[in-house]
Amino acid sequence: MLGVLSTRDAIARAYSVGLDLVEISPNAEPPVAKILDYGKFKYEQQKKRNEARKKQKVVEIKEVKVRPNIDENDYQVKLRAMKSFIGEGDKVKVTLRFRGREMAHQELGVKVLERIRGDMETDTKVEQIPKMENRQMVMVLAPK
Repeated sequence: MLGVLSTRDAIARAYSVGLDLVEISPNAEPPVAKILDYGKFKYEQQKKRNEARKKQKVVEIKEVKVRPNIDENDYQVKLRAMKSFIGEGDKVKVTLRFRGREMAHQELGVKVLERIRGDMETDTKVEQIPKMENRQMVMVLAPK
């Protein structure tokens, strides 16, 4: 801590020690600078950025496809898969596809999606309510 110095004086002190004058926070009043090795400073900054990037979790969207007349065992398998995806912190996109004459009975599809919503209610929140897109109904669940 050398206190408030003129820029010329601070550069001269840094040069006499064989180091660099590095501005740490330019927005402060007066600006804060340190006498240190600039190469080492840049290396430490890069190390901090890489460490922050490693700790960052990228949220993926996993898709689970179901049908309106899904069997009970198939339903349980899909439900377990959705729970594991949510447990890993990923979002789940539930796609219910209608084929042929199933389009006439869309209420069956709504019942399946409501059942999934009810079974996953403790772990998830509904990010996108079920809505029709062409011949399929889509709902997105996100971890709480």
